[in-house]
Amino acid sequence: MKITIFSILSALIFVFGALAFSVPFLPAVGGKPSKADKKNYLLRAKNFDGEKFHNLNLENESIMVKTKDIDPKRLSNKPEKPQSSLPVKFPGFIENPKNEDFTLTWFGHSTLLIQMHGMNILFDPVFSKRTSPVSWIGPKRFSSPTVKISELPKIDILILTHDHYDHLDYESIKKLSSKTTRFIVPLGVEAHLKKWKIPEEKITNMAWWEEININGLAITTTPAQHFSGRWITGGNATLWNSYVLKDEFRQIFESGDSGFGKHFEEIHGRFGDMDLALMECGQYNVRWPTIHSFPEESAQEAAILGAKIAMPIHWGAFVLSTNAWDDSILRFKKTAKELNLNMITPYLCETADLAKPEDYKAEWWKWL
Repeated sequence: MKITIFSILSALIFVFGALAFSVPFLPAVGGKPSKADKKNYLLRAKNFDGEKFHNLNLENESIMVKTKDIDPKRLSNKPEKPQSSLPVKFPGFIENPKNEDFTLTWFGHSTLLIQMHGMNILFDPVFSKRTSPVSWIGPKRFSSPTVKISELPKIDILILTHDHYDHLDYESIKKLSSKTTRFIVPLGVEAHLKKWKIPEEKITNMAWWEEININGLAITTTPAQHFSGRWITGGNATLWNSYVLKDEFRQIFESGDSGFGKHFEEIHGRFGDMDLALMECGQYNVRWPTIHSFPEESAQEAAILGAKIAMPIHWGAFVLSTNAWDDSILRFKKTAKELNLNMITPYLCETADLAKPEDYKAEWWKWL
């Protein structure tokens, strides 16, 4: 049988058409806020217009920048992925953390387990191999955690910053459901969790500047400059957050994904200096300069927040832009030195005792 270019193109069009039609119905895509939900959001979020959320400090909310506006000096020509396996360690979780304990375990990208205030707090858990609604296509991770979800301690609080696939992973959430006591999510993200059969009584959704107190730990949702969505339609139907966690010993900031903006000054104005700032630093691009921070900006943001300890995250696992995998850490470290920031860089999966930040400054990425 003679195969023509036309028949090949027709087959490809059919396959991609079928995929485009079927993906929105896949479980991993999640759910949608109801009309009642949207009415509730209008009462709680001044950046919600009844259908979508908005960034308040951007005159132009367009994500992409025209090619002619791109500064070629801000592009990277280095390999996007490491040429060998990244060095990893096995975590040393505290079995029964006390109020004064303060540790952090970074699993790559933005997945973090923080032990503070006697609790286990997990941010943006992504343990799957791909950031995608399907397991066979999409950005594939180049580093892997040394523990399985089943080996994590019980999770007292699981915090999500927004609903992009590199932060909200269907398979990870399903596996964590039974061992997690409380889910803290931005407005709208609860619709995904409910779709995935997470018990509603476990979920708390939050707008910017709302606060919840859990056993003496105050969690405040703070602004970020980003966007949301899990498919090509229906974007910005859910909110994107950063967070401040505060107890009697310390307060920490987790940036979520965010471009540089005035909100960092506002957060510092309300809370003062941070004992720890976990700063998004990766997946930036000159084509979308307002919704991800460049490494220099990430370090500046940590300085604005008065961070006593600064740690770059959102790197070390996935390639979601055109930069070299280590571009972000090299540039962040350079600016951090200029700004006299106390920067830590623990190994992947290493449990860092934050009472001793000087022990976690190895430049392990240089050894590859």
